[in-house]
Parts: sequence; C-alpha cells; structure tokens
Amino acid sequence: MAELFKAVTVDEAREMLARHLNVCGVKKQVSITETLGRRIAADVSAPEDVPGFDRSTMDGFAVLARDTFGASEGLPAYLDVEGEIFMGREAAGPIALGRIWRIPTGGMLPSGADAVVMVEHTEELDDRTIGVTRPVAPGENIVRRGEDVAAGSKVLSSGQIIRPQDMGLLAAVGVHTLEVEEPFRVTIISTGDEVVAPDQTPGPGQVRDINSYALYGLTRQCGASPVLAGVVRDDFTALKEAMEEAIASSEMVLLSGGSSVGTRDVSLQVIESMGEPGVLFHGISIKPGKPTIGAVLGGKPVFGLPGHPVSAMVVFALLVEPLLRAGRYPSSDVERRLEFPLRARINRNIRSAAGRDDYIRITLKELAGELIAEPVLGKSGLISTMVKAGGLAHIPTGMEGVEAGEYVWVKPF
Repeated sequence: MAELFKAVTVDEAREMLARHLNVCGVKKQVSITETLGRRIAADVSAPEDVPGFDRSTMDGFAVLARDTFGASEGLPAYLDVEGEIFMGREAAGPIALGRIWRIPTGGMLPSGADAVVMVEHTEELDDRTIGVTRPVAPGENIVRRGEDVAAGSKVLSSGQIIRPQDMGLLAAVGVHTLEVEEPFRVTIISTGDEVVAPDQTPGPGQVRDINSYALYGLTRQCGASPVLAGVVRDDFTALKEAMEEAIASSEMVLLSGGSSVGTRDVSLQVIESMGEPGVLFHGISIKPGKPTIGAVLGGKPVFGLPGHPVSAMVVFALLVEPLLRAGRYPSSDVERRLEFPLRARINRNIRSAAGRDDYIRITLKELAGELIAEPVLGKSGLISTMVKAGGLAHIPTGMEGVEAGEYVWVKPF
C-alpha cells in the first residue's frame, strides 16, 4: 500500500503511473470525415506522390529558364508561344528551346519545362510572341512531382491525434479510410453521503454533485467518452461493486471525493482490495489537489480526485488530460512546455509554500502589448472561481511565490 500522504511530485506521479499503464483503445477503420480528434492506430505512409506531376504556382508561361537569362524591361527576351495548357489536362507536347506555353496556376508543366514566368513579368507583342522582362531561375514558380509528399514516406505517426490539416493530407495522398483508436470510455463516480444529484433538493449538510458534471465536460473536451455512474455512498461494499463494474466496462475510472484521511472515506481501501499494483501514491505536492490517489488496476488508471471542485479540475489537467489526449504523458521538454504555453506578467504578489507546485486561477488581459495574469482568489471548494478564471498559472516548487511584475507560465482554459 502507498504510504498515506507521502506526497510525490507531479513528475513522480506520472512516472509511477506510466510504468504500469497499458493505455490503448479499441481499433476501428473509419472514413476521413470521422477521424478528427481521434488517435491514429498505426503509421500512415503515402501510397503516391503529392503532387503527382510538375505544376505551376503562378499564372504565366512555362519556360526553359535559360531562355530568360539576361532579360530586362529594356531588353526583353522574345519567345514564341507554342500553345496553352488547360487545367486538368497535359500539354500537347514538350517544351522546346525559344518557345513557351501559357499556363494557369496549378496547371501541369509541359515535359522539359523547368520554370514559370509570372504573367506580370511579360509583355505581349502579338498572339504568337511574348517578351519576358525579368529572368527566372530553374525551379522558380513551380512545384515538382512529390515535392509536397513523396510516395512511400511516412506522413502520420501512430498515436498522433488527427487535426483538420491531417485530414487534408490523407485526402491528398488518396487514403480515404484510416484505422483509429476508439475514444477512451471513462467512468465517473462521485462518493459521499452528503452528495446528491443536481435535480434533488439538498437536505441539511448536503450538497449537489458538482464534480461529476465538471469532470464529464472535461472528459468530453479531451475527446473521450464519459459515463456518469452517479453518486455512491460512503460504504465499502457499495463502492466496490461500482468500481468493479467501472473497471470491467471502461478504460479509466475517476473517483470524486473520498481521498482525504477522514474515517468514513473508503476509496483507498476499496482500490487496495481490488488487485495489483493498486494504489501507487496518495498525495501529490501541489496546491490545490494534494489529497489525490493514483492507482492502476488491470492496466487501467484509476484516479481518486479531491472532493473540492477546483482541486479535482486542477488534478484532471495535470494527470488525466494528457492520457486522454495522447495516451501518455509528455516525454520531451517541448511537450512539457506546451502544457503551459503562454507567458504572462502577474499583477500581484502570490505566496507559495516551499516544496510544492502551486496552480493559481487567473484571468488574462492585454496591457501595452503584454499578457497580464490577474489571480482569481478563493477557496478550492468554490466552483465560481473556476468559472471566472481563464486559465491556470504555474508557480514551480522552490520559488516560494512570485512578486507582482514577474512572469508566470499559463495554461489557458
């Protein structure tokens, strides 16, 4: 069993979880239109060149570049027009020395042509003769066959999340279906005798279930498939039954509440009773969110999130979101930096205890060309502070706070 509240760092927590995880979804072949936001199940190679022919990037004239060398407005290079190339069709013949072809943007170059003169850099003497007033170099204003994508090259990597530009690339290389992983199914369980559903009127000492719905939204936002399992009372048998069903039917479980040291909190005991490796850590050195449980059961991650809404959402951002979006935690300095990508100047002093990372709710505004982070003050049990906030600012361990005017790194919501 993990030692109670022997807090670990976020990086240590991630490493512990990563050693035991087997995060992979069910694979499915889908059309391009269904791939957005899905994780690729295998590398994708281009079956053909893109473009599939040499083409012009300008309206103008396909030429042999050497025919234009030395051309100027005062002394144009006069060339004969061989003919015109139409979109979607090839030239009627190859190019010859001293001759040119009219060509539109995207048109297929005639065989032998190695450049295109922009129409703006020509003067028309008659229907058959063009004066070139500016020289072009070989390769100018054209795209060669395979210059965008070469046949056989890897264009997308396994595990990558499909973006709109990736969908365009798949269409370009003729890949109209793709094997992707199905969205992770995430079961969300709220615990506590004091928690009631939103459609119920709370009795004395009771509160409506906030976390289930905040976590549901966060999970959907990450492209996963959340399932609300409802509220389970602080009872070992009831919670274990709910957990067994959740583990059997989903790839991840989020438990909300029941992670503190209270005598009636049973999440820790239930998880420990369900097999190896079980609980890996109980407590992470952050604020808010210290009383967090991290566990793995049957290769599936289980998170015991704090009951306070802000704490639960901060821990979700740090430990859950990366797994749902990428199936793993960041592995490079660049990936870690992208988690908190914005640099902003904080506008008030914030104190932080030594030995922990603080995550401050902030609003963002611009002043004199700089981003300004203004802290949103309030306890971690107040959901309204997250509604007012536009992001989280990170104060790393060892800084013991920041002074007004110093820079912080921000994760926008």
